[in-house]
Amino acid sequence: MHPNPAFRSAADAQNIAFAREQSFGLLSLSTDGAPLISHIPFQLSEDGTQAELHLVRSTEITRALKEPTPARLAVQGPHSYISPDWYDLPDQVPTWNYVAVHLTGTLERLPDSALEVVLARLSARFEARLAPKPEWTMGKMTPDVLAKMMRQIVPFRLSIEAVEGTWKLGQNKPDAARLGGADGAEAAGLGQEAAALAALMRKPPA
Repeated sequence: MHPNPAFRSAADAQNIAFAREQSFGLLSLSTDGAPLISHIPFQLSEDGTQAELHLVRSTEITRALKEPTPARLAVQGPHSYISPDWYDLPDQVPTWNYVAVHLTGTLERLPDSALEVVLARLSARFEARLAPKPEWTMGKMTPDVLAKMMRQIVPFRLSIEAVEGTWKLGQNKPDAARLGGADGAEAAGLGQEAAALAALMRKPPA
């Protein structure tokens, strides 16, 4: 995480709300070699102290996890290149603005009997975003096909012990320069990601 305190002012509640809204991140587990990484959807508990997720049974993390183990879930939001020309200030350099939240804690494998509940909660959350589309449920699956697919995945829980957020949105610049950076990123036509970042740059965490 970027060490500049100017980018670390978001409260835990704001970081957790951001992670909950994104609901997709990079799960990392330390090993004797390179860290093991999986890109996963997840669901946070109401109080933000636990994340439910599932992994394919054959992934390296699933195979490596023999007991509860420290792990980190990195959640990334909007990001974009920021040109120094947009600040209207002398002697500036290019940078990359972004939002990222790290959830650190203990990862443990849940009993296979918990899988159906974990999957149902996760799909219900994302299906709710698609209303008024009729909700998809596992009841629409042929039972034998569903059982075969479920044998290939494993439920997990990350018990969250630390929350860190970096909201690098130009807070270390004068307000006019930060807003100029936001306008430039949006006007450059870099896509929805840059437009979303520009909106955050205009109202960074207090």
